[in-house]
Amino acid sequence: MTDGRLRPVPGEQRIGDAALALDHRFCAGEAAALRDAYDRHGGVVYAIALRCLGKHHDAEDVTQQVFVRAWRGRTTFDPSRGSLGAWLVGITRRQVAERLAHRVREHRTADLVGRAGDSADPPEVSDQVVDAVVVADELDRLAPQVRAVLRLAFFDDLTHQQIAAVTGLPLGTVKSHLRRGLERLRQGWAR
Repeated sequence: MTDGRLRPVPGEQRIGDAALALDHRFCAGEAAALRDAYDRHGGVVYAIALRCLGKHHDAEDVTQQVFVRAWRGRTTFDPSRGSLGAWLVGITRRQVAERLAHRVREHRTADLVGRAGDSADPPEVSDQVVDAVVVADELDRLAPQVRAVLRLAFFDDLTHQQIAAVTGLPLGTVKSHLRRGLERLRQGWAR
């Protein structure tokens, strides 16, 4: 006879305890925890990357980058704020966004080179080309996260909310990155 309350499924508590233990071991820097985290969450990270990027090679690269970044930044992971799996998914989203932005830049560059090679006479270097090179150089000097936010805003024409959704960053952080990044670009332009 039941009293109407839900009863835990046998073994459910052990899985939750094991995941929590892994989260704490990873955060503490236990070397075996990295392998365990990869075994437990690597498939999900790879599946997200593959679904977003569409290429196995890119998905494998992103998966590797996610775990390297997670391990190097493990001191920023707080198990009391969320699970290791959710934290890894956030890192994955940022890595995918950076990879997609990189693809867009490569396509634009290849397109510009292709169009420039089509003309019989070599074109003069316009002020726009010089400006684009200066901006690209200044962008490369920014912190990776700030650079990614600026590229998503201006090259991919995403709104602040869309950037926050893609990167997993809070909306206020996205706005701060944009403001600081633009200020640094202005300072670099003035040099």
